[in-house]
Amino acid sequence: MLAPFVNLFIRLGISPDVVTLVGTLGVSFGALFFFSQGWVWQGVLFITAFVFSDLVDGAMARKLGRKDDFGAFLDSTLDRVADGALFGGLALYFAWHAESRLYLALCLVILVMGAVTSYARAKADHLGYDAKVGIAERPDRLVGMLVPAFFADVLDLWILLEVALWALAVAATVTVAQRIWVVRRQALARAASQA
Repeated sequence: MLAPFVNLFIRLGISPDVVTLVGTLGVSFGALFFFSQGWVWQGVLFITAFVFSDLVDGAMARKLGRKDDFGAFLDSTLDRVADGALFGGLALYFAWHAESRLYLALCLVILVMGAVTSYARAKADHLGYDAKVGIAERPDRLVGMLVPAFFADVLDLWILLEVALWALAVAATVTVAQRIWVVRRQALARAASQA
């Protein structure tokens, strides 16, 4: 489905890194502008158009046979920026429009736990462990927020988004705990084998 975009961008000489950057800027602008104005469903549509850049840039890099690691580093780093904008923008919605401290706090919990999830995996990789586990990785958090947010606004059923945020906050926290537990087991096994 994305092949026409991949081929077009390559033909135009667009770098996968540029696609990554534009996608991040689009998601960030969409979340911070639309959500903070209270235009939730419009923001979801705008953001969705840029979320697919995450798939396109990787496909472009594979098709070009790119060997360096910079693209993966840039993609992962800018994913954190986009996540911050998404849940930060939603936090602004709850601060300025819905006026709910509880759901503002839940957005911040999801934001922090999402960042820690990513950090835990990166640190585990650096130490030689495998922490690729968890019930709420980035795609789960994105879909789990964007879909309910869209329908909550369109159908005026805000409980859809509220339930989703509770579920995401719990799932993101559990994911961090899972990664800590898995790395702990690996660290103990490594220490025992070296004793």
